[in-house]
Amino acid sequence: TIVGWTGAIYCAMIVTLQTYSSVRLYQLGRDRDRAHNAAVRHLAEHMGDGYIRFTPDAELLFASEHTEDLLGAPRYELLGQGLLERVHILDRPLFLKCLSDSIHSSKNEIIDVRMRRDDANFPTVSLQYVWIEIFFSPIVNKGVSKDKWEIVALLRDVTDRKDHEFELIEARKSAEEASKSKSAFLATMGHELRTPLNAIVGFSEMMSSGIGGDIQPAHEEYVQLIHESGHHLLEVVNMLLDMSKIEAGKFELQLSSFEPVELVRPCVKMIEADAAKKNVTLVTNLNSQLPVIAGDERACRQILINLLSNAVKFSNPGSEVVISVKRQGQKLSISVKDSGIGMSKEASQRIGEAFFQVHDSLSRQYEGTGLGMSIVKGLVALHQGSLKIQSEIGQGTTITVLLPLNGPKNKFIEPQIVTPLIKKIEKIETGQWPEQKSIAL
Repeated sequence: TIVGWTGAIYCAMIVTLQTYSSVRLYQLGRDRDRAHNAAVRHLAEHMGDGYIRFTPDAELLFASEHTEDLLGAPRYELLGQGLLERVHILDRPLFLKCLSDSIHSSKNEIIDVRMRRDDANFPTVSLQYVWIEIFFSPIVNKGVSKDKWEIVALLRDVTDRKDHEFELIEARKSAEEASKSKSAFLATMGHELRTPLNAIVGFSEMMSSGIGGDIQPAHEEYVQLIHESGHHLLEVVNMLLDMSKIEAGKFELQLSSFEPVELVRPCVKMIEADAAKKNVTLVTNLNSQLPVIAGDERACRQILINLLSNAVKFSNPGSEVVISVKRQGQKLSISVKDSGIGMSKEASQRIGEAFFQVHDSLSRQYEGTGLGMSIVKGLVALHQGSLKIQSEIGQGTTITVLLPLNGPKNKFIEPQIVTPLIKKIEKIETGQWPEQKSIAL
């Protein structure tokens, strides 16, 4: 019938269209795959790094054109075990291990190995090795089987980087050896100088006091000059010794517990004479209730003495130096403020460098070696504290030291010694240190 023939023709047309669509889709998919593969191959051939592919059995399948340039060998020489034979014999275990780990663990691996590079222009030249960074990456089937299809790797010449690293290592070794030699020299010379200096200072003091007999008035000034110069040089030698110990890591903290007022009082008394010579007033600002602190009392005194000495030295006559001590959380804040010459922001950032002077002209106007603040910085670091400097040219300087109340964390202190509880500070017997009272010198 007509309907039957019409239906058959219609069905045939539908089947034909479906077949054509399927074939067309297949052709389009195949063309896209070809284009994708061509793009990937073009990228592999022209990328800056060498590109290679391994089978899951670690056999080399493919090497890019740039790999030839990188190793100076044609690709056919790299296939099979040819690439492994170019790896330096001492680096082959590392190469094989990383390749095996990438195959079995499905993780990316990266290594630096030495590989032989041939020079076609000089075939008789001895073997030349270059440092190659190899990045292994497995291509894993994301299906149920999780099989690995291939291992791809990127090769990059890192010879310049490795040479730079070796130069840095050698430079660091040389610097460490030089630092050790310097510390040993300073320690040896310091001890050799300190012994005769102690004799010079001691005997000149005896002569000044008349213990060794009377001296003529004309010679008293010479004896006093010998004593002052010897004492100054002895202080410099002691600072050099302390600095060498700190740099060498041989300065051991002797931790104990002490009241902050016990730290401040002797330091101020030591600076009183120098402050009086410059007509500088020392002002103490102590909180009436301060906690006990754990630390090296001698080192903390040296910190405060150096800060006070600098403050007095750079203060103008008739000005004040203010010492403030207060609790700040779990730390003790010690600040020394002066209204002296001040310094720039750039100079304040360099404070703590050995032998640093704010100005060459100032080094002639003011005595000093530039070691005092270096020692302060080192001792504060040993206590695991911090140092803060606020300064403005012509407006003075404020230096604040924060020390942990419980001492350095890597040092063991008995709990009954180190306590954050506030203790009442007894009034100083001399009556010179009531809170907020200045000491006129």
